[in-house]
Amino acid sequence: MPTIAQRTFTPLAALSLMIGLFALTGCSVIDSVTPKDEAVRDDETSEVTEAGQADVFTVAVGDCFNDVSSEEISEVPVVPCDQPHDFEAYSAFDLAGDDFPGDDAVTQQAGDGCTPAFAEFNGVGYDDSTLYLGYLLPTEDSWTEQGDREVLCYIYEENVKTTGTLQGAAR
Repeated sequence: MPTIAQRTFTPLAALSLMIGLFALTGCSVIDSVTPKDEAVRDDETSEVTEAGQADVFTVAVGDCFNDVSSEEISEVPVVPCDQPHDFEAYSAFDLAGDDFPGDDAVTQQAGDGCTPAFAEFNGVGYDDSTLYLGYLLPTEDSWTEQGDREVLCYIYEENVKTTGTLQGAAR
């Protein structure tokens, strides 16, 4: 019966393979190892300068981002606000309490907090505006496992990509 030769792929073998690949292909190995889709931010202002994915917990007031097809998200596609985008974060606040109050209570508190801030940001109250508001909310898991209490409010125009900010749009 013939025997089958086997080799164990060790870290040393992996390192040798990487060095060999690097020698053959130049920098393309490094390009494929570094994430290309991570958003780039200005070191001083934290403003997004290159579009890419951002951890949902790093999205901040002033960030512009595009729609995500999932209900529960871990990453958000952020873009510089001078590029077409779906949403603009305009306010953030933390919810109080140790125990998760439930999805309905979180949604109610988000609306209660985001609506007055919408008027301040837009220049027109929500009921009189042609723009809409939404929010990124903590889930029960993020609340209990990560201490997430932040509500991030965002403004948008339905079915239209915005270029620039909606701050002071007064519509």
